Amino acid sequence: MNQPEYKIGAGHDVHRLVTGRRLILGGKDIPFEKGLEGHSDADVLVHAVCDAILGALGCGDIGEHFPDTDPAYKGISSLVLLENCRALMEERGYAVNNLDCIVFAERPKLSPHKKDMEENLARVLKTDPGLLNIKATTTEGLGFTGRQEGIAAQCTLLLKALNIETQNHRKDQHGFKSL
Repeated sequence: MNQPEYKIGAGHDVHRLVTGRRLILGGKDIPFEKGLEGHSDADVLVHAVCDAILGALGCGDIGEHFPDTDPAYKGISSLVLLENCRALMEERGYAVNNLDCIVFAERPKLSPHKKDMEENLARVLKTDPGLLNIKATTTEGLGFTGRQEGIAAQCTLLLKALNIETQNHRKDQHGFKSL
């Protein structure tokens, strides 16, 4: 059976803002008086991307692959988790076609950091930064992000099959395209 040419995934993550932690978003250390609480470095953006990849592949979610009860993931860079998700994606025969993310944070202002975040994600995903888009928005003071209790992120991505040309042009011994 041929694999689908494209697969779409969506990811979402939320972490609480606390004092005494660094704020890491998209693999970038962002100067701020608070950081995100979590078992790993709590990078909500990278976690949302991981979940989107795993969802597109039909492979569960980030908590199943990297449980917060496993000491091996204590304090780990979320970019390492993303590397593992990328390896699984490649093993399944896919690459990122494009991804679009939103980070919801009242503070700090993230626009000066978006390009670095895109480059970090692109490097780990082995893709062109032009295929990634990161948006940052506030919630105008509403909800937990508006009260600066936490930060949330969402990601939608499209995966493309790596070997689709081979699949679409496979021919039998008589030169006919196989089904």
